[in-house]
Amino acid sequence: MRIDPHAAVHDGAQIGKDVNIGPFAVIGEHVKIADGCTIGPHVVLDGWTEIGEACEFSAGVSIGSPPQDLKYQGEETRVIIGRRNVFREYVTVNRGTVGGGGVTTIGDDCFLMAYAHVAHDCSLGNHVIFANCATLSGHVTIGDHAFIGGLVAVHQFVRIGVHCMIGGCSAVAQDVPPYALVNGDRAKVYGVNKVGLQRRNFSPDTLTMLRKAFRILFRSKLSIKHALKRVKAELRGCAEVDVLVQFIEDSERGVCSGA
Repeated sequence: MRIDPHAAVHDGAQIGKDVNIGPFAVIGEHVKIADGCTIGPHVVLDGWTEIGEACEFSAGVSIGSPPQDLKYQGEETRVIIGRRNVFREYVTVNRGTVGGGGVTTIGDDCFLMAYAHVAHDCSLGNHVIFANCATLSGHVTIGDHAFIGGLVAVHQFVRIGVHCMIGGCSAVAQDVPPYALVNGDRAKVYGVNKVGLQRRNFSPDTLTMLRKAFRILFRSKLSIKHALKRVKAELRGCAEVDVLVQFIEDSERGVCSGA
């Protein structure tokens, strides 16, 4: 373990093995840092924050600061971060609120580029990527392998499905379906995230089934109710289509419409 003499590390903080802490970093009393993490200069880790193994924090990152919520009154709420995550310059992650479940969570192997923001009570899955300045409002849920483009703004309580891609500068006000490629203000569905799914070795048969499902759901001009009924009748036996259907059926905000 190497702690720069100019860093401020509270005696109550729990620091694992082989952790490097750079100059002028500030580590709060209730912070827990697992083995192998790298804390860059001027990083602030505060609040009741737990960080998994081998995470990297670039200059100016702020994790565990109070939620930007007027109802917050200093309660003991948390940030829980998994393993092997990368936080680039000036990323901010706020801890949860009592009304929102009390915890902001980030899974494993995520990559958050410069100036990205994760608000209170958000939940990120594994292998999620944020491009520069991507911003989440509170209570947003993001599935595994989602890609959030630069300057994207996501409305509170929105759900973002697995393996989707959101194009840069999009404003996302409704749920983003799994496997979708969406873009625009307001964000609309342009089709299946074909390139992303091919890179993750989805089979050609699965891609064909998903394209058929997307055509019915977002191109047929049927109501969502009738489009879902048709998808379930015509495209049985594909697990990914089942995930897509279940996601839409569970939506409370409604899903992004077709372009």
